[in-house]
Amino acid sequence: MLNIIKQLFGLGPKVDYAQLVKSGAIVLDVRSKGEYASGHIKGSMNISVDTLSNNLNKLQKNTPIITCCASGMRSASAKSILLSNGFSEVYNGGGWGSLQSKLN
Repeated sequence: MLNIIKQLFGLGPKVDYAQLVKSGAIVLDVRSKGEYASGHIKGSMNISVDTLSNNLNKLQKNTPIITCCASGMRSASAKSILLSNGFSEVYNGGGWGSLQSKLN
């Protein structure tokens, strides 16, 4: 049970986010449009967690996806939504600012 919680919040084994992006992973920012407009990771896609279930067709199920938000809570929810809808490789990148520093 603890391992499932750790994985859900991105606390499992270290992930090389920069390598994932170099290999074609999509960074999915699940904050609101306003939050996204105030700052985001260059090249990221913005679909708010509230509308994610209705916009799954904008994503490829076999492409790795790194979710991010402001703190990591909404990105954990987004990861759960994606996994429950058949997406095979999803990572919780946590807060976008922290993730951005891991990508450089």
